[in-house]
Amino acid sequence: MGGSCAQRRRVGRGQVLFLFLLPLFYPALCEPIRYSIPEELPKGSVVGNLAKDLQLSVLDVSARKLRVSAEKLHFSVDADSGDLLVKDRIDREQICRERRRCELQLEAVVENPLNIFHIIVMIEDINDHAPQFDKKKIHLEILESVSTGVRIPLDPAIDSDIDLNSIQDYQISPNPHFSLIVRVNSDGGKYPELSLEKLLDREEQRSHRLILTALDGGDPPRSATAQIEIFVKDTNDNPPVFSKDEYRISLSENVPPGSPVLQVTATDEDEGINAEINYHFRSTAQSTRHMFSLDEKTGMIKNNHSLDFEDIERYTMEVEAKDGGGLSAHCKVIIEILDENDNSPEVIITSLSDQILEDSPPGTVVALFKTRDRDFGGNGEVTCKIGGDLPFKIYSSSNNYYKLVTDGTLDRELTPEYNVTITATDKGTPPLSSSTTITLHVGDVNDNAPVFQQAAYVAHVAENNAPGASIAQVSASDPDLGPNGQVAYSIVASDLEPRALASYVSVGAQSGVVYAQRAFDHEQLRAFALTLQARDQGAPARGANVSLRVLVGDRNDNAPRVLHPAPGPDGAALLDTVPRAAEPGYLVTKVVAVDADAGHNAWLSYHVLQASDPGLFSLGLRTGEVRTARALGDRDAARHRLLVAVRDGGQPPLSATATLHLVFADSLQEVLPDLQDRPAPADARAELQFYLVVALALVSVLFLLAVILAIALRLRHSSGRAAWGCFQSALGSKAGPVVQPNYSEGSLPYSYNLCVAQTGKTEFNFLKCSAPLHSTQDTGDSNSPGALIPLHDGDDLTSHPETLTLQAPPNTDWRFSQAQRPGTSGSQNGDETGTWPNNQFDTEMLQAMILASASEAADGSSTLGGGAGTMGLSARYGPQFTLQHVPDYRQNVYIPGSNATLTNAAGKRDGKAPAGGNGNKKKSGKKEKK
Repeated sequence: MGGSCAQRRRVGRGQVLFLFLLPLFYPALCEPIRYSIPEELPKGSVVGNLAKDLQLSVLDVSARKLRVSAEKLHFSVDADSGDLLVKDRIDREQICRERRRCELQLEAVVENPLNIFHIIVMIEDINDHAPQFDKKKIHLEILESVSTGVRIPLDPAIDSDIDLNSIQDYQISPNPHFSLIVRVNSDGGKYPELSLEKLLDREEQRSHRLILTALDGGDPPRSATAQIEIFVKDTNDNPPVFSKDEYRISLSENVPPGSPVLQVTATDEDEGINAEINYHFRSTAQSTRHMFSLDEKTGMIKNNHSLDFEDIERYTMEVEAKDGGGLSAHCKVIIEILDENDNSPEVIITSLSDQILEDSPPGTVVALFKTRDRDFGGNGEVTCKIGGDLPFKIYSSSNNYYKLVTDGTLDRELTPEYNVTITATDKGTPPLSSSTTITLHVGDVNDNAPVFQQAAYVAHVAENNAPGASIAQVSASDPDLGPNGQVAYSIVASDLEPRALASYVSVGAQSGVVYAQRAFDHEQLRAFALTLQARDQGAPARGANVSLRVLVGDRNDNAPRVLHPAPGPDGAALLDTVPRAAEPGYLVTKVVAVDADAGHNAWLSYHVLQASDPGLFSLGLRTGEVRTARALGDRDAARHRLLVAVRDGGQPPLSATATLHLVFADSLQEVLPDLQDRPAPADARAELQFYLVVALALVSVLFLLAVILAIALRLRHSSGRAAWGCFQSALGSKAGPVVQPNYSEGSLPYSYNLCVAQTGKTEFNFLKCSAPLHSTQDTGDSNSPGALIPLHDGDDLTSHPETLTLQAPPNTDWRFSQAQRPGTSGSQNGDETGTWPNNQFDTEMLQAMILASASEAADGSSTLGGGAGTMGLSARYGPQFTLQHVPDYRQNVYIPGSNATLTNAAGKRDGKAPAGGNGNKKKSGKKEKK
């Protein structure tokens, strides 16, 4: 419970009684304990028995650790007796200084329990300080003419003690002329005063000496003395006299500050202080007192600042000379200022045009100004001129007024502003001059047309760009200012259709950025030209045109398109036959593909993705030609499937796939027995029963229909064989069922309709017959190895060849040699190393064949064998290879290392007729033996 009168803590059993009695003494203990001692007690003096006053026993003093605390500890507690002792010197004047009441506050602290008691020690004053005078000698001056009864105050003495120990009285040594009077103030302080009792006479006694004594009230009293020396002053009965009543002087204005100007003198017949003269300005303007100074002792007048004749031509002042007795005399001083050429001429602009148009004619007034020189006479006459080779002149208008006019043509674009320095010079000696520079701004006139940074612009933009994207930026500069230099852009002409121009491009009127309004297609639009105009906002406006050619770059956005092998009209895949005796390198077929892109994006390569026998066939990387890699072995399968991927050269590349079905057979009749030997799939046994029942039902229905039709045909002898041609051929042919060929409009000039049995997972065969075709031409030999059989995905040939209806192949004159096979390099074997073919007519040969086939299909003049102009394409690839509307992509293909593209060479094609039709997959010798 720190800070309270009695703090409590846990105590022992012996102190329980004290705790019960403590409340009885509580009011007394809360009151502070007071002691009173005189100052300057020696160390160890007893102030009082603190333990007794606190009602503590001697044992409690050490047991409870009695001690005192204060901010500055002057006391201590005796641990044996409990007395409060003086620990340090106690000086009341030092501790309490000017305070009348001097008290020291202490805290007595005891423990077990912890208690704090307040103690106040009153310090009483003793007479330990004697009075003191500030000055041991006091000097006084008194005129001899002073009357009696005059009181002269004296400085009192000082005593640090208080009350009775302070100063109580003053005494003075006996003197017939002076007496001492002690004055008491309201605060009780006493002050001595000297009173003149008798007139003084300087001639009789020049000075007087007195002893002043100060006494305090101590016992015994203490005192201090001071010596008073009084000097009698003489009476001033003679005034000062000046040497002149008026001083006049002429002074140049160029006199530097602090220079002596004039000295005035006065004399006095008195002696001593009455003869000492001081000089002062009297009745003088403040400006003159500020400009000049007067030495009080010597009477010398000096200038404090520079003089200026143009400000003040004359200064008038009055000087007073006063002696020590108070008598004075006066004189007048006149200072005239002489003019010097110390002011440079000034150029003052009175009127100035903010802007001068660059088409202003010569003689246009630009500015009006005047000159001023504060000097007089020749020092104030001024002439003006301008420096530098500037298109301006100065004309004098009137007295000290001038005009600045143009003196040549102005061009803001060359010099937008002029700094004209006008120099004014006076005729003083030496002449003074000053310069003033004015800035003249040349105003703009629309005299410059916009100029494009380039004579023509070319922009490259890739196709499939985002609509609204910027494709180019044109920039034109106009050196004019403001609206005359603000350029706006627009499109004024284009090689595009005017109505469609806004849907293709637009231009930012302020930025000159050309934006694409749609996504461009390189295959449709490769380049177009624009004429842009930059036009300023001047009046009249000026403009300039520039051409911008936009080149649409190609991107690999078109995948290759496979032209051959193409699926049949019903979506079935085609089947190519290969002679069993084919030697290595024999051209089996060719994958033909085109790409609508250009450059590397249209550079095609052919790759085998899947092959039933990878080592049996090879594929040309660039030609797409499928050749035999080795001879057919006895253990090799007769039917093969190749999955070919066609990739372009784009990044990333795009691709397409083509599926080739190849069968080794010397005649078409051998194809079916060879294919029916394939084992049934292992997973078809579960459905065998179901398909067996369905097959038996279908056979029964077909047999019943055949009997009904046979009876109906015997009963009817009318026409209509054409509608039942498929069944009539099946009934009347010994070699097998035959379907008559028919021609299809818009395709190649022949067609085969094959009735092929389709095989499901259970190897049961179903007859699928195409629509009957009508033709007046003969059919080909069924033994031709070039016959094509359409196969649907997932379909297999039946194991019962007697159920198939086969079409006889055409005559052998439609065959073509390997040099005539279609492809990008049809006339020659392609380069298998992956390099681009060197013969540029390979692609042209394919185009020629496509166009020739389309022409033959259109006029229907071709035979089944195929003419020389078609190179046997019609007979080779059958009715499914319809090339009438194939686009010409030769312009998209470029030769690496060259910027040339393949072009049409119709003349060369027409001049070289392809060879005859001996290019069947099976050699003619083999067929004759067969």
